[in-house]
Amino acid sequence: MTTPDVRAEERLTAFAAHRPLLFSIAYRMLGSSSDAEDVVQDAYLRWQRAGADDVRSAKHYLSATVTRLSIDHLRSARVRREVYVGPWLPEPLVGVDEHDPLAATTLAESLSTAFLVLLERLTPTQRAAFLLREVFAFDYADLARILDTTEANGRQLVQRAKQHIAAGRPRFSADRKAASVLSERFLKASSDGDLDALVEMLSADAVAYADGGGKFAAARRPIVGSERVARFVASVVAKWRGVGEVRVSAVNGGVGLLHYVGGALRAVMTVAAADAWRVDRVFIVVNPDKVRVTPRIRSSESTSE
Repeated sequence: MTTPDVRAEERLTAFAAHRPLLFSIAYRMLGSSSDAEDVVQDAYLRWQRAGADDVRSAKHYLSATVTRLSIDHLRSARVRREVYVGPWLPEPLVGVDEHDPLAATTLAESLSTAFLVLLERLTPTQRAAFLLREVFAFDYADLARILDTTEANGRQLVQRAKQHIAAGRPRFSADRKAASVLSERFLKASSDGDLDALVEMLSADAVAYADGGGKFAAARRPIVGSERVARFVASVVAKWRGVGEVRVSAVNGGVGLLHYVGGALRAVMTVAAADAWRVDRVFIVVNPDKVRVTPRIRSSESTSE
């Protein structure tokens, strides 16, 4: 007979193997690493209490639990975001490069700031359906079980999500490597204060968003137009350099410009490239509640069943 201690140890081992997947789902659902951690921890407690009859497989049970908890959390978060001061941006994942398990999914762009902002167009259930199917490659049978719906309705949810995303995505560079090179060039020019280079690399209708959350001085409305965005970015980074240091580093599976004061991270800038030649969106997060170094989440164990 299996003792409770042995069972708990087996549950802990299974949870650890799937933890990167669970955090990946929760973060893409919520756009917040701290909220994602809370959801994953709640799922672990439920996993330890679950009866054997409730568990078809560890991966299915844990993924379903995290998804459902994330949907509930997102519904309440949407209410809070309605009174959020200024633009709301997702919490950056600092230190997460393209080789990190968090970025290793079938839809590579799904971890980027630009894509997470785009997901805000979806209802919580549409967001879950889209991510489970298009990013994490769950089949429709499992998707239906997780969302407690039919396969036909699951397909409809995914299709509607795709339509909303397509309508809100003005452009997207198919050449990810070229877009990454452009992003690095833009961030380097920002660091150097090269205004002419910034204007040249920005699309005419470029937009910059700054998230201070009412807790730190930041533009409360989007900045529009290549010249205005270039001046805004150059001014912001000049202020950063005046009181600390700036570095180009890994963020959300790509690159970002990090601002440090006295060794403490204070701000993060990321960009979205429309193609290999133009940047069309700039995202700056200075809300102290969102700026932190992301703990590495790695597992050498498989997340398969």
